[in-house]
Amino acid sequence: MHRMKVGVLRGGPSSEYDVSLKSGASVLRNLNEEKYIPVDVLIDRAGVWHARGLPLEPRRVLQGLDVAINAMHGEYGEDGVVQRILEASGVPYTGTRVLGAALAMNKLTAKKCLSGLEIRLPRHTIVNSDADLEEVAVRIFNTMSQPVVVKPVSSGSSVGVSIVHGAQTTAKALEEALGISSQALVEEFISGREATCGVLEHFRGEDVYALPPIEIIPPKGNTFFDYDAKYSGKSQEVCPSSFSSETKRALEDLARQVHRTLGLRHYSRSDFIVTPRRGIYFLEVNTLPGLTSESLYPKATAAVGCSFPQLLDHLIWLARERK
Repeated sequence: MHRMKVGVLRGGPSSEYDVSLKSGASVLRNLNEEKYIPVDVLIDRAGVWHARGLPLEPRRVLQGLDVAINAMHGEYGEDGVVQRILEASGVPYTGTRVLGAALAMNKLTAKKCLSGLEIRLPRHTIVNSDADLEEVAVRIFNTMSQPVVVKPVSSGSSVGVSIVHGAQTTAKALEEALGISSQALVEEFISGREATCGVLEHFRGEDVYALPPIEIIPPKGNTFFDYDAKYSGKSQEVCPSSFSSETKRALEDLARQVHRTLGLRHYSRSDFIVTPRRGIYFLEVNTLPGLTSESLYPKATAAVGCSFPQLLDHLIWLARERK
């Protein structure tokens, strides 16, 4: 039996370097070695590619691979940059292509693409890195209901995200977010239940199959599902969730809409807030959901009877056969 050579890309010059290392390690552990020859492709914080312990040009690393699993997160791996390298190499790869990745990674661009649909979005404003942050923070305090959510425009895993009240703390949060991204997004805080819903293409007879929505209950002391809550293992991640059937269907429909509208590929996971009176609000979409042992996406596929090795089989099939 011919074993496919599968390159697993992890790391990268991103604020989510450590999470990507864990995702990639989890993928490498779960690839069926009767079917595949796993190749660990490490991209360091400086953007240098490594394979077999040696620094190599990307084209040399990718040469001879049958398929690449993109287990990267954040800048470089999730914004279209590494996708361009993979496209140039001709190696089939998992996840969204260049344009969809770039659109989704930039939270402002994603909002603009979705604004014409019947999807509720939090009110927001954009702050550029050259702005007078104290002046902007005062304006935000005077014009937006408090508290507000401050986040980098292009980042994931809740890196650099703060919920703040008042001009002074807003200015500090903006400084932190702008240290990660060239623009900061300030949104109204939506109070409600946190939910996430993944989709998987060409699964069980559906073009875009919606996985069971998960309710996320952060640990006490965490006001939201921040970086620590995501990876400490202390959050409650209820799957299947206790949302009503109507709410579950709505979350699934919205996750499909986001995936299709942004031109995403293979799989994605969208985050929402469910409010009792104002309905469901879309927050952001992850085009390369985490694949660590604590990650939400594998938990959702497991809930429908699809193990992690089976999920990897399906993603590899999508990359090679569905393009």
